[in-house]
Amino acid sequence: MEENKINKPEVIDLRIVFKDIWENKKLFYKVLPIVFLVSSIYILSVPRYYTSEVKLAPEMESSGAEGVLGSLASSFGFDLSNMQTSDAITPLLYPDLMEDNGFVSNLMSIKVTSQDEEIKDITYHDYLKSFQKKTWWKYPIEWIKQLFPKKEDKGGSKSGYDPYNISKKEDAIFGKARDNIIIKIDKKSGVITINAKAQDALICRTLADSIKDKLQVFITDYRTNKARTDYDYYKKLTENAKHEYEKARQQYGSMSDANSKTALRSVELKIEDLENDMQLKFNAYTTMNTQLQAAKAKVQERTPAFTVIKGASVPVKPAGPKRMIFVASMLMLAFFGTALYLVRKDLHFTF
Repeated sequence: MEENKINKPEVIDLRIVFKDIWENKKLFYKVLPIVFLVSSIYILSVPRYYTSEVKLAPEMESSGAEGVLGSLASSFGFDLSNMQTSDAITPLLYPDLMEDNGFVSNLMSIKVTSQDEEIKDITYHDYLKSFQKKTWWKYPIEWIKQLFPKKEDKGGSKSGYDPYNISKKEDAIFGKARDNIIIKIDKKSGVITINAKAQDALICRTLADSIKDKLQVFITDYRTNKARTDYDYYKKLTENAKHEYEKARQQYGSMSDANSKTALRSVELKIEDLENDMQLKFNAYTTMNTQLQAAKAKVQERTPAFTVIKGASVPVKPAGPKRMIFVASMLMLAFFGTALYLVRKDLHFTF
């Protein structure tokens, strides 16, 4: 019987719990107003922010699996449309561009203007550096830091600005940009979503739209890089071949004009050699020009097309912080915390 008594679970009498809470209800009258006041002061001090979203669908280049093989596979119920593209950087890696200092540095040159035009035509870098609203408690913290200055880490290189060798202050600004800009991609549809956050509605929209343009340029440059390199190579060869052909043509013309009345066999053979050389160089020029046109067409073929599914718009309402939800959550947390404190003996808790 003693073993059954020991193993028997203890039962919590809810009537006693509610009774203890009711008898100490005055404690709630003290705690809840204080929590309401403190949480309200805190959340009202946090600057509001806006968000704007762009949805972009780039043209996807297949690795050749969607041709005859794709048709054959579809007849057996297989889908080859999701196979990896021939690009080294797949669309799934585009969100990782925000981790690259070079890409983020390119975004810092975006020109922004606030909706009330108090901030006008400045770079996004200067906006993050000098025009960010702060909570009131950050000002005394910054003042204290100024009393104990540290040795400034300038970073950078002697040869000029290097986004991969920056100071701590610059790195902090880059960090703010990464927090404010999110690039996502839907693995199924391939739609790229760009979400931009800023403390001003118009700047938010400008930022999202500009990032879309920057991303399009990056994707286009990457996709056409090999084709453009080939085009430049054939362009150079074509120019050289044309120069050689024009040079041979001038030599042939000068030789023919100077010996138009000469009947010597040696002169005729010389003219014939020059004509053959001119023809060979003309053929080489024609071949190079054909290759050049093919390379030019390849650049156009590799240039992706973009479809904007959802354009950036100026948000009407701020996206956060959710002040009422925050205060209500703090009040609920304070209520349950106080209640738990009051019934700690009944629940056999110790503090």
